[in-house]
Amino acid sequence: MYVILVYDVGEQRVAKMPPILRKYLKHVQRSVFEGNITPADMERMKKEIVTVIDKDSDTVRIYIFRSEDAMKTEVIGVDTLPTNIF
Repeated sequence: MYVILVYDVGEQRVAKMPPILRKYLKHVQRSVFEGNITPADMERMKKEIVTVIDKDSDTVRIYIFRSEDAMKTEVIGVDTLPTNIF
């Protein structure tokens, strides 16, 4: 499955999120990660996230697609995740 994960967490927890998420997804903007992930890795990632966030004040949104082909991405400005490496 392909996911886009967006988070908004408190200042004291914000530095803890990227190291967790980089294990599973690509960092595309400050609080935005995306990429292909297996269901097992998704569950592992969510368990790690829950250990960091405050469920009463933080938000993590995960948009799930069946595949990368099932979505279209349009970028205006600098693309931080270029698809063409040549």
